[in-house]
Amino acid sequence: MWDVLEVTHEGTSEVKRARKHALIQEYELFKMQKRFTHTVNHLMGLGKELDKEELNIKVLKCLYRNWQPKVTAISESKDLSIITTTALFGKLKEYEIEMQRLCELETSEKKVDP
Repeated sequence: MWDVLEVTHEGTSEVKRARKHALIQEYELFKMQKRFTHTVNHLMGLGKELDKEELNIKVLKCLYRNWQPKVTAISESKDLSIITTTALFGKLKEYEIEMQRLCELETSEKKVDP
């Protein structure tokens, strides 16, 4: 009975293997538009082990050129094997908010100056 339930809800070992390979490929081809955490959680659920440093480097390498100053600062000041991915995303979000604030400030100053 347990085997039937397991196959029904999780799939056969071949299905699990195919899902794992598809998620690994999605991870390898990751771009920032995709749901990184979702993909990583599914990979880990299927038994793929990923260390913090590997995940953090993957995130930093997928950022566009305009993020390069922040990427360099994080890479040089933090041990990427210790910082959590959540903390890394927090630092990147702070940077994004600050860049948006500066952009809005510059836009409003241009409108004021004739």
